[in-house]
Amino acid sequence: MLVITLTLLHPLKSTPVQKWNFEPNTVIRIGRANDNDVVLYSAVVSRHHLEIRPRNDDWALISLGSNGTFVNGRKINKVLVKDGMIIRLASSGPKILIQLSSDDEDSTMGRSKNISAKPISSKDISKETVMN
Repeated sequence: MLVITLTLLHPLKSTPVQKWNFEPNTVIRIGRANDNDVVLYSAVVSRHHLEIRPRNDDWALISLGSNGTFVNGRKINKVLVKDGMIIRLASSGPKILIQLSSDDEDSTMGRSKNISAKPISSKDISKETVMN
């Protein structure tokens, strides 16, 4: 099964701002409400904007937000997650890079540590991010 890493990207520079790592077989909820796994405070992000769910050996992304979720400028409802894809919450909202690696594959996760963003686990108390 694949481990998933979500990286919030800076809105202008597309550099890493914050990271979250999730274990296989985890439903990941992203949105503005505090009960999400990834909380993003932005006016264009819905309270429950999207979910990323395990699907067999893959992950599926399901858009729930009223402002939509975009991949390559195209609004999506449900897609299979691809390693390295960048999603945007609403047409002008936060961008998130999605990286996949095997749960026994440390080399991919190790490479991401070279990035200056502080790694944050899904169990971390501070799961909130403020977006201007």
